[in-house]
Amino acid sequence: MEGARQIWPRPALRAILRAMRFLIALLFLTLPATAADRPISVEEFEALVTGKTLSYASQGTEYGAEEYFENRRVRWSFLDGECTEGHWYVQNEQICFVYEDIPSPQCWQFFLRGGRLLARFENDPAATELYETRRRSGPLQCLGPEVGV
Repeated sequence: MEGARQIWPRPALRAILRAMRFLIALLFLTLPATAADRPISVEEFEALVTGKTLSYASQGTEYGAEEYFENRRVRWSFLDGECTEGHWYVQNEQICFVYEDIPSPQCWQFFLRGGRLLARFENDPAATELYETRRRSGPLQCLGPEVGV
C-alpha cells in the first residue's frame, strides 16, 4: 500500500467548507433586524458604499445588486442583465432612491449587522428586508434591454 488514499479531494473539501461558511452567514443575515442591529448614519452609509457594488438578498434568495458612484449616483439591477440609473438622498433619517424608470422614492433604513448592511423598507419591520451578501469594487454586468440576436 503506497499511502493512505484521500477520501475527499482537497478542492472538494475546500468548496464544501466555503459553502458551509456562506450558509451559516446567510442564516445569520436572514434573521429580522433586532435591537442589536445598529442603525447607521448617512455619513457611514456613504463611506461604506461609495465606489462599491453591493449584492443583496431577501429571505434567502438573491434580490439584486447596486453600484454606488460619487455624488450619490447609483445603478441598480435585479440581476437580469438590465440596469437602471438613479440617485439617492436623505429624507426623515432614511435613505431614499429614485430611478429613471421608478420615479417614486424607495426609502430604506440601513443597519449594520456583523459588518454588513441590512436594509428595511420604509423602516417597517413587517416590510421587505434586504441584507448584503457581497461587497466588491467591480461594476455591475449591464447588458441592456433586448441585447442579442
